[in-house]
Amino acid sequence: MVGMGRTSVGALLVALAVLAPAATAQTCGDELPPQLVGNYSGLACAPVWNNFVLRYAQGKDNVLRVVLSTMYSTGWVGMGFSKDGLMVGSSAMVGWMGKTGVAHIKQFSLQGKTPSQVVVDKGFLVSNDHDHIALVQQAKIYLAFQLRFTAPLKRQNVLLAIGSAIPVNDRLSEHQDKTSIAFDFTTGSSSSASSFPEGLKRTHGALNLFAWGVLLPIGAIVARYCRRWDPLWFYLHTGIQFVGFILGLAGIVAGVSLYNKIQANVPAHRGLGIFVLVLGILQILAIFLRPNKDSKYRKFWNWYHHWVGRLALFFAAINIVVGIKVGGAGNSWKIGYGFNLAVLLITIIALEVLLWTRWRNNSGSTAAY
Repeated sequence: MVGMGRTSVGALLVALAVLAPAATAQTCGDELPPQLVGNYSGLACAPVWNNFVLRYAQGKDNVLRVVLSTMYSTGWVGMGFSKDGLMVGSSAMVGWMGKTGVAHIKQFSLQGKTPSQVVVDKGFLVSNDHDHIALVQQAKIYLAFQLRFTAPLKRQNVLLAIGSAIPVNDRLSEHQDKTSIAFDFTTGSSSSASSFPEGLKRTHGALNLFAWGVLLPIGAIVARYCRRWDPLWFYLHTGIQFVGFILGLAGIVAGVSLYNKIQANVPAHRGLGIFVLVLGILQILAIFLRPNKDSKYRKFWNWYHHWVGRLALFFAAINIVVGIKVGGAGNSWKIGYGFNLAVLLITIIALEVLLWTRWRNNSGSTAAY
């Protein structure tokens, strides 16, 4: 009997452990707090992300009633309306429980990604502030608000985010987690928003890494260490550099398009990119001004061409590292480019040693002769 008692207690504890998350998780079956029942009853409901539950209804005069709820301990919770699924240019309703125990809900205009560019009491959402309610009950936060649109909402890009720090003087800290979804207010279905900016970012990074980090350094290696195979080295060098520059230019075009799309605040990366592009263009122009081999100006042209090219590759390597960092590319990009850089450096050192050894042997043979 004692053994059976212990077994029953153990089974009960396991059952409680399994049922505990279900008791605290957000579901559409949860009743709204009494404070919201009057103005926010009869809403459709859909789980949208993690523990976020969206209740909504569209009425006459294109007024959208919304109650957004999720699990809450501290910090802020926000729901944004975006034209393209991106943060910049959108407007958001954000709520939080202040340090004094007073709940707040306000509209913010997301004009950029820095805290100073997230402006309170601004935005394109039309509402009556008196219709907004934020409250915390049973470890859940509820943001209730009403918005007026020019037409009924159908498929709308929605941003959801949470921050871990309580806003001070209406200044939002950086979000701890976020997502972008396309929510259909007519059917209640949702899907991930377009990944176009992320794909464009990967294209920009891949093209520039391959062009400035692989092809162009190989072309420079051919020009320095393969001159014994004349004129093959010249055609290889010219062809590789031309293809590398075209791919790099395509990567820069992708970068400009990405910047126009997300308005990323990356002045160092942009500045280095422009500088490297100018050096690359100067290299291309230098081809058309190359003097003949017997010209007295040829040695100055060679000096210019060699060192401007090396300078461009040096700053391109720095900018690739900066780009990987500011783009949050992840460890795979870091490891991949690090391995590529190590192979290039080892190859250059080995070829440089062989080149100097050959020069020294040739000089010794000439002197002995």
